[in-house]
Amino acid sequence: MKVLLLAGEESGLVYAEGLKARLSDCEIRGYGDYGFKTADLAVMGFWPVIKKLFYFLRVARTMKRAIAEWRPDVVVTVDYPGLNLKLAAFAKSRGVPAVHLVCPQVWAWHRGRIPKVAAALTKLLCFFPFEPELFVGTGLDAKFIGHPMVDVFAQERTDADGAAAAASGKKTLALLPGSRMGEIARNMPRLLAALALLGKRDDLEVVVPAANARAEALLPAMTANAPFVRVQRGGARDLLRRADCAAVASGTATLEAALARCPTVLVYAVSPLLAWFARRVIKGVHFVGLANVIWEKSRGGQDAPAAEAPMPELLQEAFTPEAVAGRLRAWLDDPAARADAVKRLDDAMALLSSDGDALGRAADEIRSAAEGRA
Repeated sequence: MKVLLLAGEESGLVYAEGLKARLSDCEIRGYGDYGFKTADLAVMGFWPVIKKLFYFLRVARTMKRAIAEWRPDVVVTVDYPGLNLKLAAFAKSRGVPAVHLVCPQVWAWHRGRIPKVAAALTKLLCFFPFEPELFVGTGLDAKFIGHPMVDVFAQERTDADGAAAAASGKKTLALLPGSRMGEIARNMPRLLAALALLGKRDDLEVVVPAANARAEALLPAMTANAPFVRVQRGGARDLLRRADCAAVASGTATLEAALARCPTVLVYAVSPLLAWFARRVIKGVHFVGLANVIWEKSRGGQDAPAAEAPMPELLQEAFTPEAVAGRLRAWLDDPAARADAVKRLDDAMALLSSDGDALGRAADEIRSAAEGRA
C-alpha cells in the first residue's frame, strides 16, 4: 500500500512517526521526500505567510503533482490544516481517500468551515471526544480515537527523573517558549524577565528544551546573560515530568505539561494585528490551552470561570514578567498551591480517556480507507 503522509509541523511529525511504525509494511512518502523541510513549512501569522507565499504555492504544486503521478492508495494529512486540507481535497477529487488526523479547531472559531472540512475529507480522526459530534449530518466519517499523548505518557511514566531531581536538592523550572522562531523571539525575553524577578535562587535549576535545530542555535545567545539557565536539546517530556513547575507557550506542549502533572502557566504573545483578529473570530471557547478547553467542554455549556481552569493563561497584554513570576513563585514556595494545581490537571486529563493505542486505531482507519477505495 502506498501512503502519502503529510505533516507540516514539529508536533505533527511526532504523530507521523508513530503512524509510520504502525504502517511499516507500506511504502510511505512525505514532504521531505520532495525536498521540503518541516521547519520551513511551520510559519504562523498573516505577514510571515504572505512573505513566503510563492514558496507555499510551489509546495502545493509539487505535492499535487506527486498525488497525480505517484498515485498513492491513501493520502494522510496530520494537523497543519491550511495547506494539508487543500491537498486532501485535491486527493479526494482525484479519487484518492483523504484521511486527516487532528480535527481542525472549528470548535473554537469559524464553525462555518465545518462543511468545507467535511467536503475535503474521507475520514477525520479526532483526539477529543467532543469533536465528532460537530460533523453529524455532514456525511463525513469523523471518529474519536483518543489522544496519542495519553498513550505516550502511560508508556513512558517513570519516577527515575523525579528521584534524581530530589537527590540533587534543587527544584526544577521548565521554560518552553515555543518551536517557531517568531514564537521564541516574542516569548523568551518576557520569560527571562520573569526569572529576574524571581531573584537568585540556589535551590532552583532552570532548563529550556530546544524543540528543533534552529531553536537550539538561537536560544544560547538569548540566554547568555542568564548563566543559571541551561539549554538542552529536546527532552521536553522528560523535563516536564520531573519539573516542579513550568511556563509553556500555547500548543501541544501545554497538553504534555498537563499529562506530566506539572503545574504550568500558559503564556503566549502574537503580533497586535493577529491578536486583534483572533479576539474577533474565536467565539467557541474562552481558553486556548488544550487542558482548559477539555475542562471547559466537559461543563456542558456552563460558564467556566478562568480562576478555576486547570492551567492559568497569560496571553498578550496579560503576559507580563510580573504575572509569570507570581504564578511560578507560588508553586515553587507553597506545596499546597502546587498540590492543588496538580489535582486540577489530573481532573482535566481524566476526561481524556484513550483506552489503548490511539495511533494504532488511526492506522486501522487508514487501511480501511485505502481498502474502501480498492
